[in-house]
Amino acid sequence: MISVDEMRKLVRDEYDWDNIHIGVLGSHSALDVLDGAKDEGFKTVVICQRGREKPYLRFKRLCDEVIILDKFRDMVREEVQERLRELNTIFVPNRSFSVYVGYDNIENVLRIPLFGSRHLLRAEERVGEVNYYRILDAAGIRRPKTFKDPSEIDRPVIVKAMAAGSVERAFFVAMSPEDFWSKVEELKRQGLITDKEIREASIEELVIGVDFNFNYFNSIIRNELEFHGIDRRLQTNIHGFVRLPANIQLELKDFTIRNVEIGHMLATIRESQLVKVFDMGERFVETLEKMYPPGIIGPFTLQTIVTEKLEFVVVDVAFRIGGGTNVWAGIGSQYSKFYFGEPISIGRRIAIEIREAIENDSLDKIVT
Repeated sequence: MISVDEMRKLVRDEYDWDNIHIGVLGSHSALDVLDGAKDEGFKTVVICQRGREKPYLRFKRLCDEVIILDKFRDMVREEVQERLRELNTIFVPNRSFSVYVGYDNIENVLRIPLFGSRHLLRAEERVGEVNYYRILDAAGIRRPKTFKDPSEIDRPVIVKAMAAGSVERAFFVAMSPEDFWSKVEELKRQGLITDKEIREASIEELVIGVDFNFNYFNSIIRNELEFHGIDRRLQTNIHGFVRLPANIQLELKDFTIRNVEIGHMLATIRESQLVKVFDMGERFVETLEKMYPPGIIGPFTLQTIVTEKLEFVVVDVAFRIGGGTNVWAGIGSQYSKFYFGEPISIGRRIAIEIREAIENDSLDKIVT
């Protein structure tokens, strides 16, 4: 396993701090990361998968070097890693990086310094020794009740399964053990899931309320937790379905609800609730520092349902830049102006942290 010390030594001993490139996988939130890097005067490098490179070639200002590979996971090839190290690359993880390159490669093969928390990325999957359920419990942050077996279902649940052969979701709601198995058989019939996806699925109580993605930035250089703003997901086809009148919904008996993320939108929350937002983020950061040092570095997201009693229930966690931060790319997030006197995006906030780390002779302290 690649250690934090190994990557920090690489940055200290082999990197030219006057010629740092900020790198990212060409997907998810890459444009935000690249734009923020250019705003702060950094050179950039983007890893693209053939057939998906056009945005990064068209937005020429953003990309100093474009590396096009047959598959994203090919970035672990030694010649690609050597090129990234030659460019003194600090690589910024996003969700696509975790999914396509893979946790085993990230933890054991990819010897490129990451801005963020290399060994926490896997915790997003809810399984294994390191998972966000354990972290939330240790932090005293409420999360949905989970069920180990479908036979335990005694209330409405949401089953969090991935679609077969895809990075998309095949989530579904079940009301009972019988309803669970009935829907599993229907999804299998449609080819959306297999037994493998069901074995790896999480079964959580269904929490009813308003969904908010709270986006934070834990600054190592400034020793401060910042709250940057809120987004909400746009998903197909569920958003189109719920806009239909109830009588039409009832007629669509064979319609399969999907939760394929396609975009995000801005949201705000009452100022009286910001105390809870800060408290939740602070407990999360403090717990990670104790459980998995050095803890969380840079951006993270607590995806939350707020109930009618104004209870905050965290239903998902991102240990890196969230996809919803794209809504601020180029214009800046809602609350960042209160810190900096001007709105900045999460991508730019990452670049600011890297620049200040260089100025403070601390670049090695913000990588893993």
